[in-house]
Amino acid sequence: MPKLPKILSLTLQLLFYCTLVTAQSSYWLANIQRQGVVAFGNDSSYPVFRNVKQSYGGVPGAVGDGVTDDTAAIQNAIAYGFRCGGGDSAAGRYCESSTTFPALVYVPPGTYKVSRPIAMWYNTQMVGDAVSLPVLKATSAYNGIGLLDADPYIPNGYGNTWFQNQNNFYRQVRNFVIDLTDAANSAAGIHWQVAQATSLQNIKFVMKPKTVTGNKQQGVFMENGSGGFMTDLVFIGGDRQMFLGNQQFTTRNLTFIDGNTAIYMNFNWLWTFHGVTITGASIGIDMSSGGFDKQAVGSIVLLDSSISVSGTGIVTPYVPDFSSPQTAGTLVVENVQFVGTAPAIATTGGRVILAGGQTVASFAQGNAWTTAGQAITPGTAFNETTCTYSNTTDSTYTAQEVTIQQQLAPIPRPSNLVSSSGAYFARSKPQYEQYDASSFLRAKTYAAGDGLTDDTAAVQNFLNAAAQAGKIAYFDHGAYIISNTIQVPINLKITGEIFPIVMATGPNFGDQNNPRPLFRVGNPGESGTVEISELVFETKGPTPGAILVEWNIKATSPGAAGMWDSHWRIGGTAGTELQSDRCAKNPSVTASQATMEACSGAFLMLHVTEQADFYGENIWGWTSDHELDLKDHGQINIYTGRGFLIESKNGPVWLWGTSAEHNVLYDYQISHASNVFMGLIQHETAYFQGNPTALSPYTIQSAYTDPAFKECTQFNCPRTWGLRVVDSTNVFTYGAGLYNFFENWDSSCLNTETCQEKTIDIMNSTDVYLWAVSTKGSSYLISYEGNAIVPQASNKNAFCETIVLFEQAIA
Repeated sequence: MPKLPKILSLTLQLLFYCTLVTAQSSYWLANIQRQGVVAFGNDSSYPVFRNVKQSYGGVPGAVGDGVTDDTAAIQNAIAYGFRCGGGDSAAGRYCESSTTFPALVYVPPGTYKVSRPIAMWYNTQMVGDAVSLPVLKATSAYNGIGLLDADPYIPNGYGNTWFQNQNNFYRQVRNFVIDLTDAANSAAGIHWQVAQATSLQNIKFVMKPKTVTGNKQQGVFMENGSGGFMTDLVFIGGDRQMFLGNQQFTTRNLTFIDGNTAIYMNFNWLWTFHGVTITGASIGIDMSSGGFDKQAVGSIVLLDSSISVSGTGIVTPYVPDFSSPQTAGTLVVENVQFVGTAPAIATTGGRVILAGGQTVASFAQGNAWTTAGQAITPGTAFNETTCTYSNTTDSTYTAQEVTIQQQLAPIPRPSNLVSSSGAYFARSKPQYEQYDASSFLRAKTYAAGDGLTDDTAAVQNFLNAAAQAGKIAYFDHGAYIISNTIQVPINLKITGEIFPIVMATGPNFGDQNNPRPLFRVGNPGESGTVEISELVFETKGPTPGAILVEWNIKATSPGAAGMWDSHWRIGGTAGTELQSDRCAKNPSVTASQATMEACSGAFLMLHVTEQADFYGENIWGWTSDHELDLKDHGQINIYTGRGFLIESKNGPVWLWGTSAEHNVLYDYQISHASNVFMGLIQHETAYFQGNPTALSPYTIQSAYTDPAFKECTQFNCPRTWGLRVVDSTNVFTYGAGLYNFFENWDSSCLNTETCQEKTIDIMNSTDVYLWAVSTKGSSYLISYEGNAIVPQASNKNAFCETIVLFEQAIA
């Protein structure tokens, strides 16, 4: 064979090496052709996809042989390119955020020795091989905050971290074994101080046995943030297997084996757990942080779980009417099996509140508002707060608040919301590990995805071709400009490469009085399957007539039609033409119609229509309140009409770990619907409201059951509803964090909790159960049939105001 030119020789060597390092697995993600390019970046050679076994910038790749220290190689694969991260001063941060330097970092099968924490730059997905999970194994020298660190502390930085934890968005870690058995006794597996659009999935944490002297190891260490979602995690050994602190979070399918404390809750505003299995621990859940008089845990919901411990299932410092803050330590336990003789729930001092050796159908502690259904034990403490009201279908009721700590009558669960075991149905994000790369069709084979070209026809052809061929539709990273409705065929799986953008633009989406969908999923009356994951929906320029996702499909089996890890992001990022250079906040000037129209986002984010059902997990509808890409990271005013509208007549609808924020009329609306499960939901009122109110700039449309705010008599009444339940039945909410922090960008209203009059609106609905509801900045938590009830003043928590239950049921 003649000697090859040097450049060609190097190219062939690289191709051979790339083939060698990816051929170890059949996992499609390792082998699919890569065409992703950042549409709004300035470097077309920037690698969106990285394989840690490859070399970047001349640094050798990882080996993964269980002997070589691979720390530097993995860190280099993450950091290569001008990425966002690397805090470099004691006084501040180097890069707050960026959407133009994403990285999907693939880790092939193998064992990778790690000797120090590996920092995760902003907008990083760490994805291990789903067919054969790679092992990140700490060396004996390792003694860090996390083998993977999502928010590193700056050395000598006075507690500053690389990113502001409440804005630490767009991160994933999935498909790993984290092995700490050789590490120092104080080591932790993952430091996960994060916010929305983040997830941990399919990870096994292996730690030293709990009997090892001085063992203080932790699997997940989280001290702050505003998240978030985790699922399918296993913890073996260790001390506090999960150390948790966050404003709000949802976690599912967690298994804890032989730790000292399975879950230590350091602080929260609210947290929802589902499908937790704890065996061999001394304590199952410890929520005693802060103690009797300074409780730091706002609320916990525990559903459909099993606890078998030697000490206590749940430890709480809560004592009705004595512990403080008054509603801190709110707790909901529903369908939880406590195995053995250990107390199910006990105080920090050991007083047994609820005996073990039983399956608890329903238990609650906190302040409850009940209109019918629950029999409250005589002798409990009343807060002497009552309200009388009536609606169009029921007789007059008197609602009374009562402080409880007791078992309750179980609430019947609709059969179409539960699995065969009676637990609420859940389904983790599909990763398609059973498919190889030939099973996928790539978007950029058809479309440009460059943020400039109109890809409407190309994307439609792409989806049609994938459906007809029985292929999985794969959106390579990029931005796909869409000027008219895309009809998503039924019986189609869609996924993306680290949040590719589907972007509405143009006059077809310009009329709020004639709204039309960007993505129409199925047609009314169609049944089948559609799975969507890893996409972001955006707008380019004003599109006040855009319904970004219209969901029409009825699933042929539970959870077969749904969205996972997909998000709506309106304004505040490169390419949207709705950034801080055009839409900066201006609270000192009365908002004009022209200004609002120039910075209009969308008509509606998500519409689940009458004949459809829907499964949503870790989905976030965010109308941006601040800039992510321009250097000022300034605060902005973007006007999106509506968040999530659920009109499914018969359901089922599941919303697991969802958030909707900063929309004008409402963030969540359940109207003419039935059999809806939400656990947990989070909302924030639009920060600019007060200038204007919720009555501008969108016209009230009865066809969408818009709130008209006709009952308002107070200046702070017409504001974004956090949750509306209208003409609906069988609505179940397990954890709701509903916040208003501003009146026209002024936070002084928090001093009196008067930023908003009411946050939840319930009209002409029955069998509505709201568990563990926390609000902030609202004078009253709830409006019922136009009446303001549940005053904030009698429901004080550490930060929020909280009730354990509001129940409107047919007696």
